[in-house]
Amino acid sequence: MSSPATTITFFFFFFTLSSSFYISSSLQTNNNNKHTSTVNSLNIPSAVTEITLVNPKLPPRSLSLTSSKKFEGSSNLVHLRYHMGPVLSSSPINIYVIWYGQWSRPHKSLIRDFLNSISDAKAPSPSVSEWWRTASLYTDQTGSNVSRSVLIAGEYSDSKYSHGQHLTRLTIQEVIASAARSASFPVDHKNGMYLVLTSHDVTMQDFCRAVCGFHYFTFPSMVGYTMPYAWVGQSGKQCPEVCAYPFALPGYMGHGGPGELRPPNGETGVDGMVSVIGHELAEVVSNPLINAWYAGEDPTAPTEIGDLCEGLYGSGGGGGYIGQVMRDREGKTFNMNGKGGRKFLVQWIWNPNLKACSGPNSVD
Repeated sequence: MSSPATTITFFFFFFTLSSSFYISSSLQTNNNNKHTSTVNSLNIPSAVTEITLVNPKLPPRSLSLTSSKKFEGSSNLVHLRYHMGPVLSSSPINIYVIWYGQWSRPHKSLIRDFLNSISDAKAPSPSVSEWWRTASLYTDQTGSNVSRSVLIAGEYSDSKYSHGQHLTRLTIQEVIASAARSASFPVDHKNGMYLVLTSHDVTMQDFCRAVCGFHYFTFPSMVGYTMPYAWVGQSGKQCPEVCAYPFALPGYMGHGGPGELRPPNGETGVDGMVSVIGHELAEVVSNPLINAWYAGEDPTAPTEIGDLCEGLYGSGGGGGYIGQVMRDREGKTFNMNGKGGRKFLVQWIWNPNLKACSGPNSVD
């Protein structure tokens, strides 16, 4: 989900093993397709006693594209290559958050907690900071790794919809330009990126139909300089069954099929948004100017480290299964711990060493 010409979506997996619609990749909740087990293998503190692991059955071995016993996106057909561009290796990575539209304090707090969890090594395993270690495996041509340190360096709230309630891939740059001037954000070429978050009542070109988020870089002609940015929309009232899956399901899956999962923080739209933010951040830092790490030969339609693992959240994922995740005593589903006791469900990303999707809650 990176270039303006591309509409790599939350609907499709990249390769044949996972070629079904993303919104059909639901957690099976019938009795034949789940089991519970102890949590010792994930090193969850013993004080956490009311957590179980839920795992749909593995996809048939005949669907595998490789001899690997791991099903989580591993494939000999995936050729992720480095194209000699920069990665965000300077510490810390400074995120300048632009809140566009009407945002409540609890929703802002939830997203801030996720961003602050990236660098929080104190959270119990499996944690968001452990998940980010996979992103930090990517290097530039000097051998410098993506930074493990991420900081919210500035925020700006555009609660008056200064550019209207319908945005396009072009007008999002106008939103950034206006916010940067109003907030006096520094021109942070070395460390910085913008994160534009639109509220539930803001529509975006291709939102829900083709994308849930995207990233690119600013144009000097519009913003005055080049810096990477990501945009993610709040889908709670527009298309939760698409962009907040698996916390909401499309109608055709609602009867007799798998049930939707309970979001870890009780916010379907924003909890779903967190995973999209994670997806886009991982791609920004590893491919900020669309000339670093991606698969495929066309830079206008790159397949990046988040795209390769779309819809995978745990071991055994792939072929229509999200994989093994955790469920607390209230029935809320998550796969990572964060700052201040927060829990999140965040998709895995491509590991260049394993040549497969990976995450901190892996048990294989």
